[in-house]
Amino acid sequence: MSTTKEWKIFRGSNDISTLPKAPSWRGNSEATHRAFVPITEEIDLVNTALYLRRPLLITGKPGTGKSALAKLVAQELKLGDVLSWHITTQSTLKDALYSYDAVARLHDASIHKSKDEKENIGKYITLGAIGTAFAESKEKKIRVILIDEIDKSDIDLPNNLLHVLEDNRFKIPELERSVTNEHKVKTLDGNSAKVTKGDIEADIDYFPLIVMTSNGEREFPPAFLRRCIHLTMQPRREFAELEDIISKHIELDDTKRVKLKTVITEFIAKDTDREYLAIDQLLNRVFLELEGIDIESNEPLLKSIWKSLSV
Repeated sequence: MSTTKEWKIFRGSNDISTLPKAPSWRGNSEATHRAFVPITEEIDLVNTALYLRRPLLITGKPGTGKSALAKLVAQELKLGDVLSWHITTQSTLKDALYSYDAVARLHDASIHKSKDEKENIGKYITLGAIGTAFAESKEKKIRVILIDEIDKSDIDLPNNLLHVLEDNRFKIPELERSVTNEHKVKTLDGNSAKVTKGDIEADIDYFPLIVMTSNGEREFPPAFLRRCIHLTMQPRREFAELEDIISKHIELDDTKRVKLKTVITEFIAKDTDREYLAIDQLLNRVFLELEGIDIESNEPLLKSIWKSLSV
């Protein structure tokens, strides 16, 4: 089906100027989430989380659109950039609340030793994703927080997080101990917020939409699950919706649609619950196909493109 052409640049043309333009979805996260089309269940559960001011826990395989859904909500409702917290095994709750630059404070103290200088600890504090969203709720702003891959966290983190989200507040000890009642601190996205007596409390009416994603690598405590709205993201396997996703990235005419019919059908056949693929892999295959690269006769390349993500 593919036409044969000399496409190699490395060990091929030796001329980087022949490299085609990058795929539209590379380096453009806005294009990626705009191409995501939520189904009815996903729309209903997002709205439920908004109404109830509860976290939305999204479970699903990699590449099914969990993060894209959070970004689409923020874009459609004009809630600003998503405040992201990417979880690792070393992540602690404090990372999402605030950070304190003690080194910078000690450095400044060694330079400015005047006892008459007014204490200004706030300039060493930067609010994290949750801290920023809580502070901005006082300004009647609802933000979207993306807590990505929470299943990779330490076993205690979900319950620790739950306490903060249930209380709708937390304390910053460094400011609480200060003799100055009010401090101006930095927010995660470069703005500032006022903190009184070290207390950060969310306005429940403007509580952030908290989207937590999980690849299903672990179970969560019942107490945690009880307080979340749980959505299981379903992979896209219908021909029409896959073609629609592609068309949001690449302008398709009738000739291209015919050319890609076999590719989409092949993707559907290979993407199963046992040996699943991600939409990114389909887009990669489509891009190379439309560049006229003969993939079908290059078995190692074809296997790499269609590499199953099942563990």
